[in-house]
Amino acid sequence: MSPAAPALVPVQTRSERLASASVDDFAPVTGLEFEWKFVPLAAVKHLTDGALDGSPTAFGYTESAGTAVEWIDASDARVGSAGLPEDRAAANAWSSVEKVLSIVVSGEPAEELVVTRSHFGSAPRAAHVLVEARPHSSGIVILQQNGAANLAENVEIVVGDGAQLTVVTVQEWDDDAVHLSNHFARVGRDANLRHVIVSLGGRAVRVNPSVHLVEQGASIDSFGLYFADSGQYFEQRPYIDHQAANTRSRVNYKGALQGAGAHTVWVGDVLIGPHADGTDSYEQNRNLVLSEGARADSIPNLEIETGNIVGAGHASSTGRFDDEQLFYLQSRGITEEEARRLVVRGFLAEIIQQIGSPALEERISAAVEAELVAAEGVRG
Repeated sequence: MSPAAPALVPVQTRSERLASASVDDFAPVTGLEFEWKFVPLAAVKHLTDGALDGSPTAFGYTESAGTAVEWIDASDARVGSAGLPEDRAAANAWSSVEKVLSIVVSGEPAEELVVTRSHFGSAPRAAHVLVEARPHSSGIVILQQNGAANLAENVEIVVGDGAQLTVVTVQEWDDDAVHLSNHFARVGRDANLRHVIVSLGGRAVRVNPSVHLVEQGASIDSFGLYFADSGQYFEQRPYIDHQAANTRSRVNYKGALQGAGAHTVWVGDVLIGPHADGTDSYEQNRNLVLSEGARADSIPNLEIETGNIVGAGHASSTGRFDDEQLFYLQSRGITEEEARRLVVRGFLAEIIQQIGSPALEERISAAVEAELVAAEGVRG
């Protein structure tokens, strides 16, 4: 009798997942995997399993002192310095690109660089962006994305010792766009990364940041804002890996949903490793459901492998409008429609104010207002 096959032991911790730049190292996606169980596979499978065009795509950017933007070869030694793919879509994109868009921040004080990408088209494509903040530099990098897209991409972020970097990614795609994006960040000694995700447009948008605090004193402030309409799917799976001592993380994501079939997913993973003494960490996700037929899945996870920490916690909530808030506002002479807008604006303003770019904050506020006015038109 032949020996029995060894039992499959599932991955027990987030840090044990396979990381590889080769798509062949990942099995085809079936939807049974936890990392894919919520995703509408029919909408994205061509990006996980199909051929992708990895040629460079036209983009625009604002001139900014202390920054440099250029294409570099995918074989450049700097590529892969922030991390490697942990799923098949990311590996497919990684192995398909011919050039990597390099953004280097070397100035001080902070300058704002806006990179606009709107020429991907409807064919399946791959992209790769590498953002580097040189030691003791500071800057703001905004990736503004709109138009048509069928895109799988990787974004690497390397924050040098003592640097202060903000990276904002704004998804305002066309209604039928599909975007699978994985962000990998490596934060150095006494450095800080402020990472902001704003998802407002697209059919299926998945932006998953993986942040590694690898040196003492490293910190991350991770924020997310999303507003899903009928038929839209937005997913975020932030992972914060505390490797070094005296590191700090704050994760705060907020979303609003309206319309039948609107679906959002947030899975937050925080790992405090065995050498991460003195860690101070907190993550939360809050969702506001504005209509029937919308669904928000929210799953916070916390792993602690050392007992010598400052603090660690997580919170998650999903709810509808507070009737008492609406009643209070209406009792002051405010119409129901305006009261609803005030509640949602106040709910999301906390995240918008963290972006750090006044012009972008104003534009995102206007976009949220437009979403609310459109919703009133549908209800009317």
